Amino acid sequence: MAALLRSARRLKFSPSGLLHITGTKRNGPPLGRLYSGALGGTRPGVCGRQIGPASGHASSSRVWPYAAGCVRNYAVATEQKDEASVVVRSKQAQQFDWALAKLDSSVRRTGRITKTLLLRIFHDICRTGYPSGNQALLLLRSCGSLLPEVPLEERTELAHRVWEKLQELGAQYDVSHYNALLKVYLQNEFKFSPTDFLAKMEAANVQPNRVTYQRLIAAYCQNGDIEGASTILGFMKSKDLPITEAVFNSLVTGHARAGDIESANNILSVMRGAGIEPGADTYISLLNAYAEKGDLDSLKKTMEAAESADSSLMDRDIMQVIFTLAIAGHQQHIPDMVERLRHERGYVPDAMNLCLRLITQSQEDTAFHILKTFPTLQSESFNSDAANLGNFFLRHCVNMDTSLEKIGSFCKELQESNMHTAALSFALSCALEAKKTGMSLELMKMMKEQDSPIRPHYFWPLLTQHVKDSNTAGVVEVVKGMQELELCPDVETLTNYILPVFPSMEAARQALKDTGISLDSEGFVASEVRSVAVSNLAKLYTILSDPSCPSMDLSVFRGSLILGFRKSSDVESMVKITELLYKDERFSKGNSKASEATSFFMYNLIDSMSEGEVQTQEDKLRKYFNQLQAQNVTISVNIYRGIKNLLESYNLPELIKDVVALVDPNDRVSSSSASAFTRFAGIEGKVLALENKLSELKAESKPLGIVLKQAIQTLCAEENLQRALELKQEHEEEMTAGGYAILINLCCRHDNVEEALNLKREMSRKDSSVVLDPSKYLTLVKSLSKNSKVEEAVDILKEMKEKDVVLNDTHVTMLFHMLNAVVPKGGAPTIRRLQDTIFTLGLAKPTGNLCSPLITAYLDSKDLPGALDAALECQKLYGHLPRIHDIIVGLVEKGDTDLLQKAMDFVSQERGEMTMLYDLFFAFLQTARYREARKIIETPGLRSRPGRLHWYAEKCISSNQMEALEQMVEMTAKLFECDRDEMYSYVLRLCKETNNWEKAEAVWMKMQEENVIPRERTLHMLADVLKNNGQEVPFEVPESWYQQAATTQQVKTATSLSPAVSGTEFQTRLMALCKKGKAKEAYKMVKDTDKKGVALSPAPYDVLIRALLAEGAIEDAMAVKDIAASRVPGFQLSDIASSLLIITHSKKGQYKEALEKLQSMLQVNHVPSQLAITRLVQVLGSNGDVAGIQEVESRLTGLGTSLSLSSMVFVNNTALAHIKNGDVEAAVEVLEAVFTSPNSTNPSMSFVFRKVLEDNNDKALDKLNAMAERLANHFACYRPASDLFLQLLDMDKVEDAKFMLARCNAVAEQKDVLVSYLAQKSQSPGQLGKIKALLSLIPDFTEKEVLYPYLMKCHVMDKDLSSAKALHEQIQKEGVVIDELSLKRLAVLYHTEGETAPFTEPPESFKFYADKLKERAAKVQTTAEA
Repeated sequence: MAALLRSARRLKFSPSGLLHITGTKRNGPPLGRLYSGALGGTRPGVCGRQIGPASGHASSSRVWPYAAGCVRNYAVATEQKDEASVVVRSKQAQQFDWALAKLDSSVRRTGRITKTLLLRIFHDICRTGYPSGNQALLLLRSCGSLLPEVPLEERTELAHRVWEKLQELGAQYDVSHYNALLKVYLQNEFKFSPTDFLAKMEAANVQPNRVTYQRLIAAYCQNGDIEGASTILGFMKSKDLPITEAVFNSLVTGHARAGDIESANNILSVMRGAGIEPGADTYISLLNAYAEKGDLDSLKKTMEAAESADSSLMDRDIMQVIFTLAIAGHQQHIPDMVERLRHERGYVPDAMNLCLRLITQSQEDTAFHILKTFPTLQSESFNSDAANLGNFFLRHCVNMDTSLEKIGSFCKELQESNMHTAALSFALSCALEAKKTGMSLELMKMMKEQDSPIRPHYFWPLLTQHVKDSNTAGVVEVVKGMQELELCPDVETLTNYILPVFPSMEAARQALKDTGISLDSEGFVASEVRSVAVSNLAKLYTILSDPSCPSMDLSVFRGSLILGFRKSSDVESMVKITELLYKDERFSKGNSKASEATSFFMYNLIDSMSEGEVQTQEDKLRKYFNQLQAQNVTISVNIYRGIKNLLESYNLPELIKDVVALVDPNDRVSSSSASAFTRFAGIEGKVLALENKLSELKAESKPLGIVLKQAIQTLCAEENLQRALELKQEHEEEMTAGGYAILINLCCRHDNVEEALNLKREMSRKDSSVVLDPSKYLTLVKSLSKNSKVEEAVDILKEMKEKDVVLNDTHVTMLFHMLNAVVPKGGAPTIRRLQDTIFTLGLAKPTGNLCSPLITAYLDSKDLPGALDAALECQKLYGHLPRIHDIIVGLVEKGDTDLLQKAMDFVSQERGEMTMLYDLFFAFLQTARYREARKIIETPGLRSRPGRLHWYAEKCISSNQMEALEQMVEMTAKLFECDRDEMYSYVLRLCKETNNWEKAEAVWMKMQEENVIPRERTLHMLADVLKNNGQEVPFEVPESWYQQAATTQQVKTATSLSPAVSGTEFQTRLMALCKKGKAKEAYKMVKDTDKKGVALSPAPYDVLIRALLAEGAIEDAMAVKDIAASRVPGFQLSDIASSLLIITHSKKGQYKEALEKLQSMLQVNHVPSQLAITRLVQVLGSNGDVAGIQEVESRLTGLGTSLSLSSMVFVNNTALAHIKNGDVEAAVEVLEAVFTSPNSTNPSMSFVFRKVLEDNNDKALDKLNAMAERLANHFACYRPASDLFLQLLDMDKVEDAKFMLARCNAVAEQKDVLVSYLAQKSQSPGQLGKIKALLSLIPDFTEKEVLYPYLMKCHVMDKDLSSAKALHEQIQKEGVVIDELSLKRLAVLYHTEGETAPFTEPPESFKFYADKLKERAAKVQTTAEA
């Protein structure tokens, strides 16, 4: 065929000669036209609706190396990859289903797909290494009109890239793939040689089919080459291939583009003569032909002809004509076509795709004209996102680098027409996201001209990439842009996004000085302080103590200072800095004092350290605390409790007595809630008061137990052991078990083991049945063992068994730490005695961890034979081989071959030969005996064990052993089933941690030599190392993928009604319309009467304004207000209308206007509603306006009247404002201050958690989660944790809620909060699932008498009689007394469903029984308080 095309004589096309067809019917069902594909996608057949001029695209001589043969590289791979196993093929099928579902879902929802999604699927398919024919077809077909946001040339390049890559990977191409490529060429108007295309198909031994010829005809016709099309038509006729409607449609286009519009029109007659009735596709081809010529009259006639021929044109068809007119430069005819649009169902997504195509082709003005035809949005629910029409339009304009003048004018018109509330701001966010520096800066200038605030964090996206690329010039350019906008970088911007790009602080100083930034500004000084705090505490003290140092809040550099304290051993400087922060008010802003901020800093310091870190730095911390006491630095009792809890959780109670010495004597109060003495001058006054109380009780012969225990508790909290023992001695006969337990624990902390033992014996003599808490038992065992009283410790363990003391996982961990702590002083015999006792008594099950302290004792004493024997014994007795790696390493280092052989024989016998070989392999690596290690790993038959290799790799990474890790990776190159990418990723991780780019580059070369296919994770890791060191990345870094779903909104069309009459009847009807929700009709009536000069009384105007505001029609409401002001002298809005106005402004995001309205109300002593204040504060919070929230709060404070507004409205929204500004730490501080306050009522912060979860802000959620857990674990404040748990549950994140509950068990005990949630959910239908989810996690959080009424209410709300019956039967079976209100509800449900209740219905009303339950609850509460 290709030869035929080359040699065929060019003949004049004669339809009558070629189309001698009998009985041919129209090809394809009529329903094919209803395919909901992308706008511009073709119908069944060949390019049935391809439009637009062919000019303006690259000629065939310039594109690809394709001019001589555009499919040169498209030969089908003749060899399949034999390695593709059945498993791979199965996975391949699953991937195809996933990819197809993704693309299909996108096309169904929006009529298009994004390039991001397509590339993601492409890379996923490539990673498998075995692309199937289906996957190739799917990708190729997606590179055409389904990508309206991508330029035509780029689409074609993408198709070529897909073709070549998949062919390299072994994809088998058949005729369907070539046809798909042809279709893409047609949709993208790509010029190619049909002759060469056929030649390449023949060379690949792929036979063209009818569809191939049809699309080649379409290609010729697209270029106006009728002769070429005629040749293929003749060939089709000779092969008896049917000539379908699609071919005729192409011929219409071909004649038109050849300049013969008359022949194009005559094709319709030829079709009828051939027995094919022209359909809608044919008429569209003809309409596009006239559109290219700009022939409006012919367009109209053809449309009329189509309608008369019963080929109705859909909106999508007319949109193609509009597109053709725009591309051909006939914009003047577009309004006529727009008027013909009927806004059918699906209009919005089709119109969006038309806009995107037009913008891609630089026809933004036409696209904007189409955008304005979208249905007008009417907000009926005060949804602040409602009026955001045009987001997709602005984003694409930014992405296509539309001129700033046009973007500015589009934004202005969108805002003025109320189609978008913040168009310019959104355009800026798109420019920042696309990292378009120049455009972003210009848009910021426009915003500044409109008096919109420009904040430093706007520049972070621009700076991020420059910092990553070490692009100093780029950072300086952005900083200059900030200067032009008169914006000074704040401390966060400087620290995280500017200074890191410079090699040194001096270089940064010079560069920033050149840009005009003041080096004495607070921001720069704070950034410098942060940098120095991490590395040089002595220098930091010099800077901070300098009187010229500007004031800055501690929170600005607290994180860096904590890191510096943890790394430094300079205790003297640590103390000096802490004392300075404690006494100097320059470092404390806002309401908190310097001393309070410093106390909290000390808590944060301990909280940031790991258990191992605290134990390692015990001496340093003790010196630090002791020297602080010498400098009269004190902390509050709340902070002390937090630090105390941390130290106890770190198993380091020995430090507590050093911390308690820092507590302010004036702030020491009893932790007992039963205390009648809330606060005294100091500890002496507290104890004196309690002693006086004891004397009074003794004189009255009353029990002393409670007060005595309280006094001992107070003294123990202050670590005053001596005084506590004296008090116990005085009132020994009145001592309770609780008092003894507290004293025993304190004696153990002070290492006074003799006294602890005496107290324990004395307590047992008084009451032998007393059982201590497991943690106190273990503390006593630890103290006894460390002081060589092993037998006494064993006796305590035996007592634990006798009294059935149960150890949970936490206690078992304590047991492990206890045994480890005894190792240095007790040695192996002591550990063995304790370990044997624990396991024999069954107090804990033997584990590798609990067995390891015995081995540690032998290893510490260099007794390798003893360690080996002990390990072998543990294996025989308990099935564990503790620390066998360390034992084997020791034997290898010592060269004891006999013992090493003994160990290997035993491991081989017990664990198998492969385990033995890996143990030996790792030991040789650890001791740098690489030759021996290689021999081991090359043992025939040895297979990869990923878990073992991962364990050793992690060990190397944590201890920075690069050489051993590299050797392991190299030696395992030929290990069977070894994941090479995983192995190399270990080395790259260590390179990243050590910032060793040379080693990383060498690893990349080795990976290529080994032909390793890296995962995305590995490539990202390698790219980060190279970029961070200013090196070029020698490969394409995979992008981070995300999906953006385009959403559309439907609105109702307002109806027009007849005018009203005047006078009293008019006003009555006007107010009635407002009450019925017909405010628009009422507004029309008012305008009509105003034109006639009729004035109304103030009330109807106010009612109408309120009705309009309730519908969100703020402009109409203000127009009515203007009419009222002109007709009624002195007219003012009522308080309700003013509050509604504030609410409406707030819901539309117009917080400045809302704030101004509030100010004007307060000036004339009008009081806004609680809802108005709440909505205003919420919108300020969502826009990050902290100052605005503070202003509202201060104004309301001086109002003189209470609005019953919770203070948490301001606290929660202030926190959200900080989060919005990217300052999560400040939000945590605000919230933490509320919950750690001595007067805290534990208010709810559910609102904050809900907003953060809705925004998917994982960073903020993680930090708030950590705060909630910290408050729960260290301050016994469980409300935040409970709020988060319930919010997770409410948003159906049950697994996350379950995880939260596991980390904070005390949430399950917060009965009031949980029951409140139960009550709230039972108010609405469809909430039973959430209640059941709660019960599945916390089954017994409340009594059944409380639970069942709420469940019954849920069933009634859901009108679920069968479930209600089942619950009633269950209640009767369990003997639970059901309340009358629930019975009343159930009886009514029976009646509603047409059934008779099997019990007597309670006769009174619902209110009667509800009030009865309230009275009963009130009585119970009163009794409990009494």
